[in-house]
Amino acid sequence: MALIRVTDYPPLVFLVSFLALWFATWLGGLVSSWRPLKEEVRSDYSGILGGTMGLLALIIGFTFSMSISRYDQRKNFEAEEANAIGTEYLRADFLPQAEAAQTRELLQSYLDQRILTYTTRDRGELDRIGAATAKLQSDLWSAVRAPAAAQPTALTGLVASGMNDVLNSQGYTQAAWLNRIPRAAWFLMISIALGCNALIGYGVRSATRERGLRLVLPLFLAVSFMLIADIDSPRGGVIRLSPVNLQSLAASLAAPSPGQGR
Repeated sequence: MALIRVTDYPPLVFLVSFLALWFATWLGGLVSSWRPLKEEVRSDYSGILGGTMGLLALIIGFTFSMSISRYDQRKNFEAEEANAIGTEYLRADFLPQAEAAQTRELLQSYLDQRILTYTTRDRGELDRIGAATAKLQSDLWSAVRAPAAAQPTALTGLVASGMNDVLNSQGYTQAAWLNRIPRAAWFLMISIALGCNALIGYGVRSATRERGLRLVLPLFLAVSFMLIADIDSPRGGVIRLSPVNLQSLAASLAAPSPGQGR
């Protein structure tokens, strides 16, 4: 069974992080009520707080950059996978007529399964798609292996090489989808955020009209964490990778060729 990560649910990340950060701010304010910050050390305290906030901003920026790079990597592999399938579909012309027709049919079915992999969120359905994809990969390799072995020419070798690219591209895509922000990076970022919010809560004066300031940083940080989780999660949240290249290829393969009758 696939491992369930909290970061696969960005709204949950927002809720949990906001409550945790607000609690840290409240706890800092509670400590401040027991032992208030002396005015003569407030300037030194502000320097420490500023340095800590700068470190937090650096960590958030670095983590956001990690999520963006992983999203771009998934987009690039989706385009490469569509290119590999489309190229192999054309190279099937080099096979005997019966094997060529079988290879094209299998490639179209395989393309449909790859599109479903990107668009489906149901984990049970994903298991079925994974099994169907593995079966089609075996059938595709068998479809080109027999002609290449029976007639080992440069053209059949080119077809076999193209099929190898099709199968490898799926593996690269899967690896990119599993390449997520490390849990250690999340732990470090959240730990520093909790410390910063505790310092904020400790430093804010206890006047009633100023207590609302303690909600500002937890809110903004929770939104930032939710955005990072949304971009980093291939299936969760709103920002999802659409298989535009695979869908465009499927539409072009489904369209009748100019030589087909009406």
